[in-house]
Amino acid sequence: MGSAERHTHEGQGRSGQPPTSRAQGGQASASPAPGSQTQGSQTQGGQVPGGQAHEGDGGETDKVLTAVGPRLRRIRKERGATLAELSAATGISVSTLSRLESGGRRPSLELLLPIARAHQVPLDELVGAPPVGDPRVRAKPIVRHGRTMVPLTRQPGGLQAYKVIEPARTVEPDPKTHEGYEWLYVLSGRLRLILGEHDVVLTAGEAAEFDTRVPHWFGATGEGPAEFLSLFGPQGERMHVRAKPKARSGGAADG
Repeated sequence: MGSAERHTHEGQGRSGQPPTSRAQGGQASASPAPGSQTQGSQTQGGQVPGGQAHEGDGGETDKVLTAVGPRLRRIRKERGATLAELSAATGISVSTLSRLESGGRRPSLELLLPIARAHQVPLDELVGAPPVGDPRVRAKPIVRHGRTMVPLTRQPGGLQAYKVIEPARTVEPDPKTHEGYEWLYVLSGRLRLILGEHDVVLTAGEAAEFDTRVPHWFGATGEGPAEFLSLFGPQGERMHVRAKPKARSGGAADG
């Protein structure tokens, strides 16, 4: 018996491990190295237990980032800004801004921070931070052409709701058309609505529903501010619950 073989045999005898433990059924088996059992339990099937959490986090991150583009477009349009105007305010090229809104460019802090400053909104409003269990909508009023709009929904796309305060002023009606469907409900004051050939005045508790492809305009009558709710949705999306205006004589005049 060679010295190396004798040393191995004697070492096994001293440790109490039978020589047959080295081979069972013709297959060699080696004792695991210290710590290897723990490593094996962490990498069964090539999966690290924490890896599933990372994969889930990545999927959630992708979902959040995918929604950034539509949110950027909505916020910009709510403020009546063009891509060129936003580019001048942020120093970001028009093409980069366009790709951000369309999803062709992955948003980053370097791009989102100047956009948030230009729109005067917190960064988490652009990103759409995950819900934290607080049901409150922390609305940021939007003031445009004297009109104050408070968004009541926080998700981009679909039906959008606003509380609007229209100041008392005398302006020349300028009907516009665009894609979509709109529903108005007057909370206080008197709201004049021009819709196609119709010119009507809505008072508190009255509502109007119309296709925005029809030329339309609305504003306070000039006697005082008007406060109303505005629900705007994509073409074909309509409200199922409507307030029925009270009948009145001489309240509407055909244009």
